[in-house]
Amino acid sequence: MTTRLWIPALATVAALGLAACNKGGQTAPAASAKPPVATINGQPISAEAFAVFTEAQLNKKPEDVAPEQRKKLLESMEDLYAVAQEAEKQNVASDPDVAARIELGRLNTLASAAIQKFIKDKQATEADLKAEYDRQIGQMPKAEYHASHILVKEEAQAKDVIAQLGKGAKFDALAKKLSADPGSASKGGDLGWFTPEKMVPPFSAAVAKLSKGEYTKEPVQTQFGWHVIRLEDSRPITPPPFEQVKDRLGGLVQQHQAREYIEGLRKVAKIEET
Repeated sequence: MTTRLWIPALATVAALGLAACNKGGQTAPAASAKPPVATINGQPISAEAFAVFTEAQLNKKPEDVAPEQRKKLLESMEDLYAVAQEAEKQNVASDPDVAARIELGRLNTLASAAIQKFIKDKQATEADLKAEYDRQIGQMPKAEYHASHILVKEEAQAKDVIAQLGKGAKFDALAKKLSADPGSASKGGDLGWFTPEKMVPPFSAAVAKLSKGEYTKEPVQTQFGWHVIRLEDSRPITPPPFEQVKDRLGGLVQQHQAREYIEGLRKVAKIEET
């Protein structure tokens, strides 16, 4: 039995022009300059639709696909069209949920095409790349931390841990004995190195206030329980130089341009929410 490659996402269906569902006043697809790759019950499967399908499935152009694989892809597309035609006979699109999915797919395809058209000829300048570099560096954490902690369920337990530390108890010994964190308790509470965004905000905020070797004198509460935290060490994060990452900034510049484009359209649109 031949295995078929079914479409994995709504966006791909939308990119194919919603197969046979081109009704309800929607714009008809442009005539193809190439002969169809197949017909299903008299309906052509255009070379362009097959190319979009192939790239969505394999990220390759049809001419770069091996003959046997191309045959399987075409069979999958034929299945898609056959099922879509049957759906039309049964008037499946009259279901509000189905109609909404079709409309969302159409909107997704049009919006994606409009954005691609907008950014197509916008070559990022050196100034654009430098601005994006500065923006990314500004969002980077300035330091990373090496800390240990003892996690307990109740605040009173955490205060007792702090009291024991004040009397000279060893932090790692208490962590092995009392900590409820299965990932670090056996290691004396050691969490290794991390940047602030890797931890929940109250934990990161407490760590940032500590000096090397210091532990929190008040319990720190998070959704996981109550923590006693000790800072083992910290070190500054040195961002990569501009020239080293310059070639990777172009895509980020385009994303920023696309976001500004969308925000600009939203500002001039008449939007009424109900």
